[in-house]
Amino acid sequence: MSRRVPRSRVPLVLALGAALTTPLALTSPATATGHYTVTALKFTVHAGDRTCTVDADLYRPADVDAAHPAPAVLATNGFGGSKNDGSTNAIGKAFAERGYVSLVYSGLGFGRSGCLISLDDPAIDGEAASQLVDFLAGKRAADDGTNADFVTQDAPGDPRVGMIGGSYGGAIQLATAAVDHRVDALVPMITWNNLAYSLDPNNAVGSGSVPGVFKWQWTNGFYLIGEGQPLLEPSLDPSRINSLACLHFVTRACDTVRTLNSGSYPADKTAELLDYAHSVSPVSYLSRVEAPTLLVQGQADSLFNLNEATATYQTLKAQGTPTKMIWQSWGHSGGLTDPASGELNLGQGNLDSSYVGKRILAWFDRYLHKQRNADTGPAFAYYRDWITDPGGTYATAAQPPALSQKMYLSGDGKLVDNRKKVARGSRTYTNWLISTSHSESSLTGIIGLPDPAPYDTTGTYLGWTSEPLARTVDVVGAPRATLKVVSPKAERTQDSGNAADKLVLFAKLYDVAPDGTKTLVHRLVAPVRVPDVTKSFTVTLPGIVHRYEKGHRLRFVIAASDDAYFGNRGIKPVTVVSAPQDTGVLELPVAGR
Repeated sequence: MSRRVPRSRVPLVLALGAALTTPLALTSPATATGHYTVTALKFTVHAGDRTCTVDADLYRPADVDAAHPAPAVLATNGFGGSKNDGSTNAIGKAFAERGYVSLVYSGLGFGRSGCLISLDDPAIDGEAASQLVDFLAGKRAADDGTNADFVTQDAPGDPRVGMIGGSYGGAIQLATAAVDHRVDALVPMITWNNLAYSLDPNNAVGSGSVPGVFKWQWTNGFYLIGEGQPLLEPSLDPSRINSLACLHFVTRACDTVRTLNSGSYPADKTAELLDYAHSVSPVSYLSRVEAPTLLVQGQADSLFNLNEATATYQTLKAQGTPTKMIWQSWGHSGGLTDPASGELNLGQGNLDSSYVGKRILAWFDRYLHKQRNADTGPAFAYYRDWITDPGGTYATAAQPPALSQKMYLSGDGKLVDNRKKVARGSRTYTNWLISTSHSESSLTGIIGLPDPAPYDTTGTYLGWTSEPLARTVDVVGAPRATLKVVSPKAERTQDSGNAADKLVLFAKLYDVAPDGTKTLVHRLVAPVRVPDVTKSFTVTLPGIVHRYEKGHRLRFVIAASDDAYFGNRGIKPVTVVSAPQDTGVLELPVAGR
């Protein structure tokens, strides 16, 4: 059995990439540290239809001046945090100690920065960040008159600047690079590709305009943190107030959350929801990103899973943008504040001693210090939790493994390796009006209660189990299942004009040990709103890195519900029919095949 990364037991504001250690004490205007000074600055910026102040700290190495300039690093906080979070100011400190000028700021709508929360919209958050790049370029001063004439320039008004940060502080990098090509290097960590997929995922391939299944726990956790800003930051700047109906977000963000919580998907509202979610997501503007990008995504992450980074990686690579990808151990769902031994810990700043940290330093050496011989590592690397030697936990490859092993859903509940072994048969499950399956409690950190083990209630799911494995199988990537189900009731309602009437199901993969213990890898599931129940459909499961040990069994499950998501409207029995030449197929990306 592979070792699970511990789940985080911290408030959601931390789980979204905010404070990891005690904030660095600052005084104004500058605090000397022996190696660098930290100066608190304010910048008045134009962001969308508003003008507001951005709160920032400038970390300047002691030996950097106009005659001896240095490249800059720009960073901001995770959702709900500020420039004073341990992980955010640790970035400023870590890079200043290594000779970079660091500008760390509170994102719009957080900390002491003004404006509304606009979900890293390139036209708002990206443009605001671009005005901070102007400061690093010497084109503008801070509100107190401070100038930065000590940043390396590639051309007049073009500073040598990279960006780094996680979650909300990851997406802002792509948004900024899309509107400002002066940015030279990016390191987005544990962030999203498409908020429509993140918050309302439909894992059916080619689902198009069919909406997904509302991830209500994570989404409402974000929403409450945003609307509850006065509890975190009293005496808010008036630029941070929208209206009584939508206190601190831009209006379209509130409208999106209300549509999702309604559980209804009429065509006009659905189109509006998808359009807005896409507009504030990298999926809509990656074509404009030219900066070399090192993507770092977490395996323990039910909020932004590995598929998000993979989608971004594939798009950037296809268009010729230099890009590489690392799948580290920790993410929003585990290991964030207590990374596994040898893993990057932003709060501790162990860049020189962790695999991911060394890769980040090499990335900036190559693209900010312009060291042409800097080795930025392989195109793809992934953490293996079954390796105990910290020096060998990462494996590398030219690309993620392809789908290479097929297994078939037999009518007797077996998962077999050959069509000829498929037994004819059919089995049925029926959903209840309440959720009957559990994968995770996304908000466990807020309510402070233990998270029960994943379970499925008899009669509300179907499972197929393999024979004990004759050898170890390392699954690295996103498994895929092609399915055909029979559901007359869903068939009658699916063309009602409201997509909420379409069939919903959840696909997932368990590891079953010889003693019967079941592990749902990182508690990840694939929600599906079936586009057309009369046709077969293909499901892409969340990416995983997992060793199925010799003697263990794979178990593929489709369930009627999951309590971290909204489910079916009404009772919709589902039957799965199997025959040797007509049955469901599970495909696995197996490393080494």
